[in-house]
Amino acid sequence: MMSENLAELKARHARLELLYQVSQRLHSTLEPQAALSLLVGEAVRLVRATSGSVVTINPTNGFLEIEAAHGLSAEEARLKLRVGEGITGWVARTGKPALVGDVTRDPRYVPARGDVRSELAVPLLDEGAVRGVLNVDSDRHDVFTPADQELLEALAGHAVQVIRNTWRHERLRYRAQLFESLASVSRTINSTLNLDDALRVVTREVGALMHANMASIQMLDETREWLVLRASHGAGAAYLNKPPLLVAESLLGSVVRRRKPMQVENVQESGLYQQPTLAREEGLVSLLAVPLLFNNQATGVLSVYTGQPHIFSNEEVTILSSLAELSAIAIEKARLYERIVDLEAELRRNEKLSALGLLAAEVAHEIRNPLTVMKLLYHSLDLQFAAGDPRTKDARLMGEKMDHLNKIVERILAFARNAEPQFAAVNLNRLIDDLALLTRHKLSHQGVDLVRNLDTALPSIKADATQLEQAFLNLTLNAAEAMPRGGRLTLITRTWKPRGATAPTHVVIEFTDTGAGMTAQQQRRAFTSLLSTTKAKGTGLGLAIVAKIVEAHRGEVKVKSKLGKGTTISLTLPV
Repeated sequence: MMSENLAELKARHARLELLYQVSQRLHSTLEPQAALSLLVGEAVRLVRATSGSVVTINPTNGFLEIEAAHGLSAEEARLKLRVGEGITGWVARTGKPALVGDVTRDPRYVPARGDVRSELAVPLLDEGAVRGVLNVDSDRHDVFTPADQELLEALAGHAVQVIRNTWRHERLRYRAQLFESLASVSRTINSTLNLDDALRVVTREVGALMHANMASIQMLDETREWLVLRASHGAGAAYLNKPPLLVAESLLGSVVRRRKPMQVENVQESGLYQQPTLAREEGLVSLLAVPLLFNNQATGVLSVYTGQPHIFSNEEVTILSSLAELSAIAIEKARLYERIVDLEAELRRNEKLSALGLLAAEVAHEIRNPLTVMKLLYHSLDLQFAAGDPRTKDARLMGEKMDHLNKIVERILAFARNAEPQFAAVNLNRLIDDLALLTRHKLSHQGVDLVRNLDTALPSIKADATQLEQAFLNLTLNAAEAMPRGGRLTLITRTWKPRGATAPTHVVIEFTDTGAGMTAQQQRRAFTSLLSTTKAKGTGLGLAIVAKIVEAHRGEVKVKSKLGKGTTISLTLPV
């Protein structure tokens, strides 16, 4: 009896010694794959097995996949089982070890090799959760003992540590890669101003980042009842030609309605997916769809499809949701830019109409004076002719036509008087901020830096905001024309009060450019009549319109310039 106990103690001591040696060798390598291969090899040797493997559960597809093997062919090492399938799958599902002396009598066994007779498998447990299975096989019956199972369970503990460290490292590396890609994608997305270009960039970059077969953006139409395909990357003809989806009835429509991400493991088999045939034609399997949200309102859906079964991780859902938020902002920015471009064109049209009105008023003034003289001279001549003289009719027609011209002039002047400013409280700094937003892309494209030094304590003034905005726009565009190769435009607002005054009586707005400057003659004639421009390019009406607007606001406009040094135009308006 004592000899049996002594033999058992010696055997246990030998196993512990071997286990210690394996542990030392395992933790002496920093390469996870090498550590697992070493562990499997030692497990096979220690329990006198024919082959062995470490199998882990792939979190993206749920399959059991061999991470390291010993004694298996390359084809056998590629074997995949579902959790619950085979003896190994049973251990993965239950978290219990399995010691099988004759696999041919075990209904759980899935034959992978014809010469396997016995099998021992133990779970890889990490804080109660099964991460995989350590498995050994033999070509003989009843080879493995409970002592072998105990040894294998001890080795499984070391394997779990290796796998845990590997997963942590891979998870950190993957997160770092995702967030680095996210930063790169966000820069790419936000550098695009055209809406269609922005959508194409989003789908291209998302598809590459998520390693997806296809990425698409579907957006709500004006009725918000249909999802219409607006951009895609990797899509074939069948997907590109598919009809719009009804939000109330479609799977992707539920993403819009619920404003939450959704994933489908296999759209080819899902009863909720409306187009399984299309999915099979395009080779689409797993789907992750997230809503495009702006101001907490869904505007569309960003979707990615894989070509293989895939369970999207929390990191992937978070990353795609972040990309969707960036995309929604980029889309809204592109829309705003298009509106700004349209608004700028509208302002330019309004400027021309305003210029035409001012020009007509000045023409009317210029015509009225000589016309008045002509009428006085005509009446002073007192043209009287004999009866039947044809000149009587001519004299009458001359008088009628001069009266007709006078009526036309009166109508033009009445029209001009109706365009006088409508005064209300105006925040000049806000007006200039809006102007900067309106012209920033034009100035940036021309290489002009816009600098604003605005007095935060600037008081509001009584003015016509539309006319002042037109004057400021004219000055900005004139400054840009003076700097064809780029430069700097500085806008300054400040208050001014005369000596002895207790409070500011005027505000000053200065536009300073670094352009070519103006000659003394150009400065003298800068704000003169609309009909006497000497500008070689354009209408030459911009500064004259500015002068008319400032004059209508009981203000003053001044110009100071040096050739080659730039120009400063200052507007002084009463508070």
